[in-house]
Amino acid sequence: MKKLYIETLGCAMNVRDSEHMIAELNQKEPYALTSNLKEADLIIINTCSVREKPVSKLFSEIGVFKKYKKPSAKIGVTGCTASHLGKDIIKRAPSVDFVLGARNVSKLSKIIDVKHAVEVDIDHDDSLYAFGEYRTHPFKAMINISMGCDKSCTYCIVPATRGDEVSIPSELIIREIEKAVATGAKEVMLLGQNVNNYGKYFSSKESKCNFTELLQKVSQIEGLERIRFTSPHPLHMDNEFLEEFAHNPKICKQIHVPLQSGSTSLLKEMKRGYSKEWFLNRCAKIRKLCPEATISTDIIVGFPNESDADFEETMEVLEAVRFEQLFSFKYSPRPHTAAAEYENQISNKIASKRLTRLQARHTEIVDEIMNAQMDAEHQVYFDELKSGGRVSGRADDGKLFFVEGSEDLLGSIQKVKVIKTSRGALNGIIL
Repeated sequence: MKKLYIETLGCAMNVRDSEHMIAELNQKEPYALTSNLKEADLIIINTCSVREKPVSKLFSEIGVFKKYKKPSAKIGVTGCTASHLGKDIIKRAPSVDFVLGARNVSKLSKIIDVKHAVEVDIDHDDSLYAFGEYRTHPFKAMINISMGCDKSCTYCIVPATRGDEVSIPSELIIREIEKAVATGAKEVMLLGQNVNNYGKYFSSKESKCNFTELLQKVSQIEGLERIRFTSPHPLHMDNEFLEEFAHNPKICKQIHVPLQSGSTSLLKEMKRGYSKEWFLNRCAKIRKLCPEATISTDIIVGFPNESDADFEETMEVLEAVRFEQLFSFKYSPRPHTAAAEYENQISNKIASKRLTRLQARHTEIVDEIMNAQMDAEHQVYFDELKSGGRVSGRADDGKLFFVEGSEDLLGSIQKVKVIKTSRGALNGIIL
């Protein structure tokens, strides 16, 4: 049996793409996964290009692969960086055997034996393609519900790497989830660039279904106990969707609401399609309908033309919503994006200062939230065995838990009481 070494960078969609690649390879011939680069027959790096650092990392990684791989091993570059650099990857690194774009995963087994093959068509449509079954995690499943993006956010390279948005028919999604549940998964994560825009575009005219309706269909699957999804877009958070989120008992009460900036003028420059007021209104609606829900967000600081006043508006939203989790970054100019050409790019010094302040205040908020969890009780789904006789899992609202226990707990949902708090996780005892 041949051995595969695969490194996955970036988002959950990349993780799912890697699973699809493994399934495609195994349709042709079986591969065993290895963590030892030197023994691999095939090396794949599944790339991210949302920010500059992962792109820079790619070529240094290729150099390491070339140095340590066995002579017969092949190197493949896949994912979003593959999509936007294409043939340039092989020009810069001839040791790469093939390049496969993020929209072309189903072509892997066809091009793996073609030296210097490059497949990066962002218009390729895999929405009706049934991938083979492969999951890295036995107790939960990631399921793509759409591919591509129909937005034109001025900072984002994703439309140029994953193409136009198209939804996967609900019957294919349901079938895939049913297979996962039949093999032990009790939790599913629905994936898309803007999941709550699901249903706007289908390749098949017979596939009409919006995201709220999809959630209702998925929740009817027997044996499935938890539904998560990422990432919804604030623009499409209508009342019908939020009511379903709040009142469907199978939907986990954790929601990602990407802000990006608290300044309405900057949101307009970013082409986000909503205002500060709309964002705050939606978050307030979530808190009212579902007080137990946790809200996470993304924030970019140092976007071109961001003034001190703009940044203060972002801080105001942070204080108003008190996000339980924050993913925050300095703006990174990306190719194929309008904002990279904007005047008044913010200096790294100013952006760094703003990021430090944002993150420091959020840390204080998280400490307050987590400290208040002492003695609280949660339903926790245990899915990972840790060293030292511990097992980890997540509560319905996404909080990470550790308890003493064995593999007997894996795949079970238990009532847990918090006995110790920390910023990143909670320690508990099973009641």
